[in-house]
Parts: sequence; C-alpha cells; structure tokens
Amino acid sequence: MAQAPKIELFVKASVDAESVGNCPFCQRLFMILWLKGVDFTLNTVDMKRAPDVLKALAPGSQPPFLIYNGEVKTDTNKIEEFLEETLAPPEYPKLCCRYKESIGAGEDIFRKFSAYIKNPNPAVNDMLEKKFLLTLVKLNMYLETPLPYELDQNPNANKSTRLFLDGESLTLADCNLLPKLNIIKVVCKQYRNFDIPAELKGLTCYMQNAYKRDEFRQTCPHDSEILLAYEPVAKYLNK
Repeated sequence: MAQAPKIELFVKASVDAESVGNCPFCQRLFMILWLKGVDFTLNTVDMKRAPDVLKALAPGSQPPFLIYNGEVKTDTNKIEEFLEETLAPPEYPKLCCRYKESIGAGEDIFRKFSAYIKNPNPAVNDMLEKKFLLTLVKLNMYLETPLPYELDQNPNANKSTRLFLDGESLTLADCNLLPKLNIIKVVCKQYRNFDIPAELKGLTCYMQNAYKRDEFRQTCPHDSEILLAYEPVAKYLNK
C-alpha cells in the first residue's frame, strides 16, 4: 500500500487566534479533506501576526493554502481539483458531482447577498432583498426537483427526497455552497432580521441535513466570528 501523503492545511485564524476564522474558502478545503478521510494537520494563521515562516511558504498569499508532501499549493480551485484527482478511489472517496447542474446550483446567491447586506439605503433595500430571495427560490427549486437517479428508482416522484445537492452524499458542490449559506444565515439574521423562509422546504431541509454532519458543523466558524468579519461592511439600514 502506498505511503499516506503528508498534508498541512493553513486556514485563517479567528480573532482569538485559536479556532478557525470566517473564510468560506478555508472551510471548503477543510470539509474536502475531512470527507476524504485522509490524515492532515490543520494550521490556523493569524493574519495580523503572520509569522515569517508563512510569508516564506506562500509569499503574498492569503489562506487557505496547502502543503502536500512538501509542495505548496495556493489556489483554492486548483487545490480542490488536485485533491480530487490525487486522493482517489479505492483508498479515498470520490467527491465530484454526478450531475453538472449540481455544480452551478446556488452560484449567484453569495453575490446577491453581498449587494443586499452592504447596502445602507432603505429606498433600494426591498429591490435588493427581492433579487437575493429569487436566488434562494431558484436553489430551492433545484433541491426539490428529483434528479435522474431518483426518477429511475421512482418514475412518478414529483419531489426530491435527497439529502444534498447531488444525492445522498456531500460532494465538492456542497463544500463550496454550504459555508456561504451558513454565513448568509448568520449575517442576514443580525443585520436585516431576515431568516431563510420556512416555505422554501427544500433549502430548509438541505441546511438541516448539513448541520447534522460533523464535516460541516464542526468546520463552521463561530457565529460571533462571522459577525465580527462582517461588522465593517454589513450596513444597518438608516431609518
């Protein structure tokens, strides 16, 4: 059997420099390595006091970055591709999606959320909220629509019962989307008193299923960390 790789993941540290900070890209890679079931070392990087050794390892880079058998990798998308290709079956599970539609599901949500949450002007709040809400509705529709494998099992199914974006298992698509949805849930509640509508049953179930999984729940930053990160940019509406 091949020797296990030596992997170190460097992620943004929290304010107390102990736990993980608010960074959906860091959480994405953290989740992927956890789901792969590979041994790895997690290093939190305090960006205010980043030691010289890190500057030497990845000069000019922000976490996340990865050292794989001594080789430094700094681009999140390329790291994801590399891990999927290198940590492959039969030793490690495959995490790529079966359906290409799953990869793009919810891709515009974070952009619309950012416009909504950073806006201080009440006059355009409703319009921005509506655009943001439409992206959630679109994702909900995808989650509620049966995928081909479900229709193979039950041709009369008119509503999906799957747990995650692409099926019953967490995939790369979930690792990308779920950290962003967690940020959205926390920040919207604080700054707009906005909850993901309970009527969006597919999305609500999806989030509930995700929080039951250690690979997601235990890689999330604390809510207080997320709010602290958004404090300078999120705007309370000026009445």
